[in-house]
Amino acid sequence: MAESALSMDLGLCLSLLVTCSLLYFLIQFIRLIMADSDLTLQWAEYFGHTPESKLGHNVVWVTGASSGIGEELSYQLAKLGCPLILSSRRENELLRVKQKCLEISSLEDQDILILPLDMTQMSMHKEATEKALQHFGRQVLQHMIERKRGRIVNISSAVGLIGAPLSTGYSASKHALQGFFNSLRTELTTYPDIIISNICPGPVQSNIVENALTEECDKVLSIKTDQSHKMATERCARLVLITAANNLKETWISGQPFLMGYYLWQYTPTWAWWLTAKVGERRIKNFKSGVDADSSYFTKKSK
Repeated sequence: MAESALSMDLGLCLSLLVTCSLLYFLIQFIRLIMADSDLTLQWAEYFGHTPESKLGHNVVWVTGASSGIGEELSYQLAKLGCPLILSSRRENELLRVKQKCLEISSLEDQDILILPLDMTQMSMHKEATEKALQHFGRQVLQHMIERKRGRIVNISSAVGLIGAPLSTGYSASKHALQGFFNSLRTELTTYPDIIISNICPGPVQSNIVENALTEECDKVLSIKTDQSHKMATERCARLVLITAANNLKETWISGQPFLMGYYLWQYTPTWAWWLTAKVGERRIKNFKSGVDADSSYFTKKSK
């Protein structure tokens, strides 16, 4: 009798454990289907630190600040009261961004430094760093090490993790960034308060396709495309700031079905290779016909 009761109790516990496990995975799956970021970042958004509580009034150097995610980050950081250094190649666009930052925030003119910079011109970097230090008196890696604290946020990409058709050069550069900052993070383990975050957005509304180079190096693609299916730049920038506020090492930012692709590549790469091969041919065909590469998943085949 006792053995029978014990067996029933064990069976009940096992059934309860299996049921709870299935329920847990079901909840996680539903969260993933409805998400526009990985589950860790989603948790941080609801239960973690807010950018307002952790980032306000820190000096921030934004590269690529004249358009896209960099431009939107500048606006959101300005609203947080962060003094800004704005860099890109186009000084006139930086002046436009600075003016809007001043209009939407309590920052004053001296709180925003315009620092034109071409990241490919290595000779400019030292001079730019010195100007930034003269204006705000700190920052950049060596000064972070001296102060034993700081934050580096690297805007990578989904193709920094995943090889995608039509993205060979871009993917190579983003893979390089991922490797560089992952290695740098390990080199700085003795400085736990220097935080490095890799952000990997999927398709985001921007002019990246319009400004893409063609086989003629002095010409850009100049294709206007439908971007309605892509994540709004404002939402992406907000998730970037949440990543920074919560010291997350790597986050994935994208809506479905692209977000599912991150998980397939992470946990089932064999299936991911198969799926990439299936969609790749259509992606190339649509792009050659003048359709944005990412739009190919939302565009019917032409007869």
